[in-house]
Amino acid sequence: MSKTDFLADYDPAAYPRPALAVDLVLLGLRDGRPAALLLKRTRHPHAGRWALPGGFVGLDETLDAAAERVLREKAGIAQTYLEQLYTFGALDRDPRMRIVSVAHLALLPEQTFADALEGQPDLMVATLDVPWTGETGGPISALSRRGETLPLAFDHADMLALAVLRLRGKLDYSDVGFALLPEQFTLRQLQDVHEAILATPLNKPAFRRRMLDRGWLAPTGTREAGTSFRPAELYRFTRPR
Repeated sequence: MSKTDFLADYDPAAYPRPALAVDLVLLGLRDGRPAALLLKRTRHPHAGRWALPGGFVGLDETLDAAAERVLREKAGIAQTYLEQLYTFGALDRDPRMRIVSVAHLALLPEQTFADALEGQPDLMVATLDVPWTGETGGPISALSRRGETLPLAFDHADMLALAVLRLRGKLDYSDVGFALLPEQFTLRQLQDVHEAILATPLNKPAFRRRMLDRGWLAPTGTREAGTSFRPAELYRFTRPR
C-alpha cells in the first residue's frame, strides 16, 4: 500500500484522543517573596477556585502559539519569554475528560505584574508559601494579600511547586534571576532576588564578589535616585560571550 492510499484510508477516530492544553506559570516577586499570577475560575469545574492562566490548544495551533495566545488573552501580557516546564498528564487531573497540559514558565519583573492587574478584577498576584528548603521539593501554597490560603484548581499547586524547584535549581549557574529585575538595578536588588527565591540569607561580600567575577554585570555610570542614604551604583545585565 502506498503512503497516499494509507492516509486516504486512515481513520483518525480509530484511537481515543486526549485533549491538549497549556497552562502558564508566571512567576515574579512581591514583597520579597516568590509570587505567581492567578486567575479566578468562574465556571465549572473548580468554579471559585484560583488557577494558572490556561487554555486548550487548537487543532491549527502550535504549543508556542497557544501559550502566547493565553498570555495575551487571559494574563493581559503582550509578550514575554516562555519556556516549557513540564507535561502534566495524570489520568484524573481534570474531571471532564482526559486532558494533558504542557505547563510553560515565565519570569516577570514586578512592574509587569502590576500592569497585568490593571482593569482585570479576576486576576491576582498570589504570594507563594514554600515550606521546604533548597531543592528538596514538595507541596506549596498560594496566599492572598491578607495571608489566606487560596484554593487552587486542578493540579496547579504541583505546577507552581515544580516551577519554584526549577528556578532554584537554575539560579546559581544561569542568568535566570535577571529576568526578575528592571533593566537597571543595584547589587542589593540582585541579592534580594536571590535571597527571595532561595528563601535564605546570603553573605553580602561573597555574593557580590561572585556576581562581579562572572562578568555578567556592566556598570551604567549612574546611581539610584530617591534614596535618603548614599545612592548605590546601578548595573545592567550583559550576556556573557
